[in-house]
Amino acid sequence: MRKVLVVEDDQAIAIALRDGFEYEGYAVTVARDGDAGLRLASEKGVDLVILDVMLPKISGLDVCKQLRSIGNPTPIIMLTARGQEIDKVLGLRCGADDYVTKPFSFLELMARVEAVLRRSSKTDEQFELYQFGDVMLNFKNFEATKSGKPLDLSSREFKLLKYFIEHKGEAVTRDQLLDSVWSYHGFPLTRTVDMHIAKLRQKIEDSPADPHYIITVHRVGYKFTG
Repeated sequence: MRKVLVVEDDQAIAIALRDGFEYEGYAVTVARDGDAGLRLASEKGVDLVILDVMLPKISGLDVCKQLRSIGNPTPIIMLTARGQEIDKVLGLRCGADDYVTKPFSFLELMARVEAVLRRSSKTDEQFELYQFGDVMLNFKNFEATKSGKPLDLSSREFKLLKYFIEHKGEAVTRDQLLDSVWSYHGFPLTRTVDMHIAKLRQKIEDSPADPHYIITVHRVGYKFTG
């Protein structure tokens, strides 16, 4: 049975989410503030975190940021009541996998939950360990090395590499990367992709100016050859 942690201070929403997930066959734990949410999310056995942005003690954004900073790869879906694009962008930049804006239907949330868990399971099964050249990636522990030395990759860079590995040899567009890695769903910041790719090349390529693994495909996007 999959385990879901709901971090939500609104009692009515927390109860509705708990009842909905239990009806769908999930084991549910509820935390009412960010401090408790961070502690529970750090414990083993949680498969998914539903995380509200506005929380007492520690904000949802800070909870997400702290979890990713310690290498916790548990999928996170953010809940926001503000409806402002900046909240979604900040959550995704902190390492969240997706977001839902309040008010939302439980059916929509479940569809996003299932999609996030499918992506997570596919990567866990197929790409727990992956090596190309002198780079070794451990997706389970969020660890990487190059020539045997520790490589400092952010959670977003791990997600980028996961997507590239899953689509090895394919030309992928910036919009595809934004949708799948950032979950922006069309938010027009394709320059974001270019900046992250440039930074990632600095870490994994022997010659970032003449890349061997992440190749630019003119007028399309990028292709991974590792």
